[in-house]
Amino acid sequence: MNARFAPGARLRGRVAPPADKSISHRAAIIGAMASEPVRITNYLDAADTRSTLAAVRELGAIVEDRGGEIVVRGVGMRNARGPEGPIDVGNAGTLMRLLPGWLAFQDGESFTLDGDASIRGRPVDRIARPLELMGATVEAREGRFPPFTVRGTGLHSINYVLPVASAQVKSCVLLAGLATAETTVREPIATRDHTERMLAAAGAGVVRGAVPSGGYFSRIGNTDELELGDVHVPGDLSSAAFLIAAGVLVPGARLVLEGVGVNWTRTGFLRILARMGAIVVGDLEPVGAFAAHEPVCDLDVGYGPIEATTVDAEEVPLAIDELPLVALLGCFAEGETVVRGAAELRVKESDRIATVVDGLRGLGADIEALPDGFAVRGTGALRGGVIDAHGDHRLALLGAVAGLASQEGVEVVGMEAADVSYPGFAADIAALAAS
Repeated sequence: MNARFAPGARLRGRVAPPADKSISHRAAIIGAMASEPVRITNYLDAADTRSTLAAVRELGAIVEDRGGEIVVRGVGMRNARGPEGPIDVGNAGTLMRLLPGWLAFQDGESFTLDGDASIRGRPVDRIARPLELMGATVEAREGRFPPFTVRGTGLHSINYVLPVASAQVKSCVLLAGLATAETTVREPIATRDHTERMLAAAGAGVVRGAVPSGGYFSRIGNTDELELGDVHVPGDLSSAAFLIAAGVLVPGARLVLEGVGVNWTRTGFLRILARMGAIVVGDLEPVGAFAAHEPVCDLDVGYGPIEATTVDAEEVPLAIDELPLVALLGCFAEGETVVRGAAELRVKESDRIATVVDGLRGLGADIEALPDGFAVRGTGALRGGVIDAHGDHRLALLGAVAGLASQEGVEVVGMEAADVSYPGFAADIAALAAS
């Protein structure tokens, strides 16, 4: 499906962005591990998160959709059953990397995970390595790609240092660590801590803190059962980021984004925007905070001039999903915007460095790829044209925002990819333009 996004819309009004995808995934998975039913309100209804609900059903959980809430009746921590066929994760990379942490200690059971063509090109060796160190067996195609099989067993403790900062790999190890005496994960740079917060809310003994020599650690120990109770999923800042970018770039825009999750491990993009001089105001969580809940606030966004900035490696994990938007913002900023240390973008749903650079260049941007990022020389405008989403939801949404801010508009080829995380984006933009 192709869609054209024309310039000239004067975006005004209030909008609630979609529910947080990362938290929705975790609520369904940890809900399936819980000993009592878990009621989830504002669960994201999108392709990726529907894959997670289907996956936990395959493992024996009962999932009820009550029309405003999801109720997950789990199987408990150690009673997941091995389905007859592969578990289909669809396009959900988070599901593919988190679920094996639970499956790894289902003693005597075997689980195969597979997905779409995009997933089959995304490596799993970074979760396989720590799980094997803990005693599990992971067999992957060509040693590192899906489909792959996890054979559950009794696990033992490890102290694991992440070679590359990754919230998904960290979360996988922490879920497996629930079945060990004590497992510690150390990350060189802070990553999202949704898993730690939700496990703490469910009664697991989680310790999270800074390492004096640099980085952060998360520690978890043996847990007999989880009781998560009720979960309300806040608005997804990674989805809201596209509306925020539109508010910053479209002349005359003034938006209020309602009920957005502002966990400090997700607000790296907002800190980058502040450095660029963008107008984004909200009650954000202080950097370094940790609690068994997710902070939420409304965000006020307004149009205004912006300046170029440099994003270095230590900022990347806390803004990884929003870095394509930094490239777009750089087209309109005064000076040269540079992103480094973002090689992780090359193993997302697409090679996001290559697709973002090629896509924006095709719209008139002065941009070049770096081995681990990109450099954009701001011209204050973007011509427009055609951009191919390449099946990547964030690239589809990037093209849509580029069209709104461009001189001639942008046609997005494959706009249906946006349904993975923000199926109502076009409708929300239309409503804001109409108001």
